[in-house]
Amino acid sequence: MTRRVRRRTCREREGRVVRGAWCVVSARPEGEDDAAAVEVDWRALPDDTVLQLFARLNYRDRASMASACRAWRALGSSSCLWSTLDLRAHRYDREVASSLASRCGSLRRLRLRGHEAAEAVPALCAHGLREVVADGCRGLTDATLAVLAARHEDLQSLQIGPDPLERISSDALRHVALCCSQLRRLRLSGLREADADAVGALARCCPLLEDVAFLDCGTVDETALAGIHSLRFLSVAGCRNLKWATASTSWTQLSSLIALDVSRTDVSPSAVSRLISHAKTLKLICTLNCISVEEEQLHNPAVFSNSKGKVVLTINSDIFRSFETMFPIVDAKEHGVFHQCNWSHKDKIAGDITTWLEWILSQSLLRIAESNPQGMDGFWLQKGTTLLLRLLKSLQEDVQERAATALATFVVMDDETANVDPARSEAVMQNGGIRMLLDLARCSRESAQSEAAKAIANLSVNTKVAKAVADEGGITILTDLAKSMNRLVAEEAAGGLWNLSVGEDHKAARGLANLAAHGDNNDNNAAVGQEAGALEALVQLTGSQNEGVRQEAAGALWNLSFDDRNREAIAAVGGVEALVALVQQCLNASEGLQERAAGALWGLSVSEANSIAIGQGGGVAPLLTLARSEVEDVHETAAGALWNLAFYSGNALRIVEEGGVPVLVKICSSSGSKMARFMSALALAYMFDGRMDEVALVGASSASSSKSVNIEGARRIAFKHIETFVLTFSDPQMFSTAAASSAPAALSHVAEAVFIQEAGHLRCSRSEIGRFVVMLRNPSPILRACAAFALLQFTIPGGRHAVHHAGLLQEAGAGRVLRPAAAATTASIEAKIFARIVLRNLEHHQSGTST
Repeated sequence: MTRRVRRRTCREREGRVVRGAWCVVSARPEGEDDAAAVEVDWRALPDDTVLQLFARLNYRDRASMASACRAWRALGSSSCLWSTLDLRAHRYDREVASSLASRCGSLRRLRLRGHEAAEAVPALCAHGLREVVADGCRGLTDATLAVLAARHEDLQSLQIGPDPLERISSDALRHVALCCSQLRRLRLSGLREADADAVGALARCCPLLEDVAFLDCGTVDETALAGIHSLRFLSVAGCRNLKWATASTSWTQLSSLIALDVSRTDVSPSAVSRLISHAKTLKLICTLNCISVEEEQLHNPAVFSNSKGKVVLTINSDIFRSFETMFPIVDAKEHGVFHQCNWSHKDKIAGDITTWLEWILSQSLLRIAESNPQGMDGFWLQKGTTLLLRLLKSLQEDVQERAATALATFVVMDDETANVDPARSEAVMQNGGIRMLLDLARCSRESAQSEAAKAIANLSVNTKVAKAVADEGGITILTDLAKSMNRLVAEEAAGGLWNLSVGEDHKAARGLANLAAHGDNNDNNAAVGQEAGALEALVQLTGSQNEGVRQEAAGALWNLSFDDRNREAIAAVGGVEALVALVQQCLNASEGLQERAAGALWGLSVSEANSIAIGQGGGVAPLLTLARSEVEDVHETAAGALWNLAFYSGNALRIVEEGGVPVLVKICSSSGSKMARFMSALALAYMFDGRMDEVALVGASSASSSKSVNIEGARRIAFKHIETFVLTFSDPQMFSTAAASSAPAALSHVAEAVFIQEAGHLRCSRSEIGRFVVMLRNPSPILRACAAFALLQFTIPGGRHAVHHAGLLQEAGAGRVLRPAAAATTASIEAKIFARIVLRNLEHHQSGTST
């Protein structure tokens, strides 16, 4: 339900005013009466229906909907709606907590994110709180945790992680034990220590404590844990300072222990064997990514075979089959092993272990995916992917979300280059993971939407997976999520649309080679643009208050602008104005946002109408500011946008008036990027090939001209640096040899030496190629050399668009101009050699076409 529910309508109909009604009107020809209008009085909805609507909303929308009328205000405060509260996706502090306090008398379960949110929990006045689950609490202090425990004495479950609690000591642990005597579950990550006194307090004061997890903790007292006699489930995963001889001896005294997790530790095979032999009630030991255990099992596969009915789960074991052997009387197929419905009414112990094991596996698999140890490819492809997809269907919400996060994580090999392992991502696709993730993305929980969208985005870097996502209706789902008011959901959805818009030729690339491929269409790119509301949603997201959302949206629009239809459609929904505003606002933002904002304008400026609109709309000045950036990716992308803009005389004059010549000269002469230097030189050549002169004369005589510039002085500076740029590719000996020789090999050596690899990705229009041909006749030998150099880059055999450019040159009759240029006595040796190479390239493409 949208915010529209709160609106009160007021309209006249048949002489009366109808208030507080929904009106549904069917489409009819103009002029027919309103007989088909159907009024629905929302006040007549049954209370149960309204409560179900309330239950599907987050707390913010729930409060807004409750303000519609007095009856709904009463229903909106019903205790059944406020027994559980998930605040992770929203701003939550003491002010928000105070506003919610009147409704939280019956609150039993609370989920939150961040140590500031944890500090605000007491302000809810939820004294009957039973469960707190928190993440992102790295900054949580002893004092905050102690107050939280003291104010909620009925607490039965406390889970804080996976971020390490580096500021929590045993003092806070003792306070939890002393205040929360009803505690049954305690799961904490990254404690500095859990000393004997603190663990002893848990044993003395919490007689019902049955589930303890100290994950990735600094030190844990092994002997003291043996004093918690009620303990049924214990995890010390990731704890590296345990004394295993002591632990394996003392923990056999735990008379109720049925499952133990020692994953990601240095536990020894002998310690595991000792627990198997002497722990009477123990049924399951989880040892994922325990190097010593795995090596022992490889050398001796039967090492744990005599396990007295106990199961040891390792990376190498068949986890589904192993689990089934624990409960042979229960009939559960592999696909249903981790589904509590198969156990809850048949075997309570099996159900409890299943619930615990799902949580443990989701924790360990995510940690393993994050660290990405070598040698795990076989596990992920053969077992790990299937495990994560099974966990994705868990009834535990946090397990579902953690599995989605792990799927997003384990496929990424390199964050910086967005390098995704093709085999892993395709394994997810082949096992039905795309549909599962899309289903999760459509659920009502914003936290699940965010994690699922992140997984879909990462997987979609693989173009095969991206096609599957599109085929499964993923574009529609991501478009809907991109409209979310939750910034995390919108950001991940925009990132997914970005990756879906990348074609095979741009595989895993978000850099220049990808983003300069104007006019290079692909199916997903076009499909995203054709999805109703997709482009409009992305354009609106460029105005988000969150920088991450703006960055993802700009990146998606940059990719989408490769498609000719998308380019015009983006402009039609206000994309030019929005992106000009974005580039104006991002001058002090992150480098990533600056690059993508400039890139989106670069893509749109391929169109003449868009280019002129960008110039008239104030896009030149901020692009020049970005072109001054010392960051290569930023000034390179801004140079590309300015190159496109400079093609049109009005924009060229604006660039000169805004002080753009020194900016482009600096890039042309000192950038570490050959492409940036090349595009800056071309922009300068466009600006001073004579076409701007008439516009400059009109502008100089116009009363509206706000800036006067020395055009001739700027021209001299530009020509000097264009010439210097071209000469940096000249090798006198090589060029002399090529000039004196008629052998094709001599020209080939020059072509190979001067070719700018990335320039092969640039695609020029018919008018741009025609302008270079005209430039070959320009009185300036510098411009003639620059034009020949550019055409050489655009026609090199093997370049992505070389055949396209060769065809345009042949249509323009370029041969008639290139031959005199190659033989001109007044031309430089560089200009003549470049012209000869272009002629050779055209002959190559012509012969290739004829064959």
